[in-house]
Amino acid sequence: MELTDRQERIVEIVKSRGPITGEHIADLLNLTRATLRPDLTVLTMSGLLEARPRVGYSFSGKSKNDALVADRLRRLRVGDFKSIPIVVREETNLYDAIVTMFLEDVGSLTVVSEGGVLEGVVSRKDLLKASLGKSDVHQVPVGVVMTRMPNIIWTTSDEPVLLAARKVIQHQIDSLPVVKTFVDSLGKEKLEVIGRFTKTNITGILVELGDIR
Repeated sequence: MELTDRQERIVEIVKSRGPITGEHIADLLNLTRATLRPDLTVLTMSGLLEARPRVGYSFSGKSKNDALVADRLRRLRVGDFKSIPIVVREETNLYDAIVTMFLEDVGSLTVVSEGGVLEGVVSRKDLLKASLGKSDVHQVPVGVVMTRMPNIIWTTSDEPVLLAARKVIQHQIDSLPVVKTFVDSLGKEKLEVIGRFTKTNITGILVELGDIR
């Protein structure tokens, strides 16, 4: 996000004189309030300025770089960062699921039916709990211990990464299945798994944004 010369001047005025009304800023720049309105909107939405009714505009304390990071973060979508889904079938036994989790180095597995339809999620904790019990891990299927739909937290390719990251934090989970909806031959809406959005993806996004100059 590059500021125009006029926007730079507005920021400097607000820094030195804020809080200040839009009318006062317009007077100082010898412009009309209507001419100034788009610039003030951009600066407010970017986070550089804060606007309060009957008070005016004040400087938020953020740098242009901070505003750039915030602006980019709001624009990023899950589909640009999603990973390949690691899936198993409901009939997969616990032993094979544990081996898959170990070999793929993931914290959870997505359980799908034919056509990649989302059926559930099995976590590291689910498998550990089952393996420490009296169950025969070679005989018990994943379907017995997994969390089933509709109790699965998921995301879509076009969801902002900020919202997806909030889901991960709020629900204290390792990852989210990335899905797309479709209607099957019976007219029922289904979710097809097309990826996963993980804590590692989130970390990579933060590192990328931190490298902005």
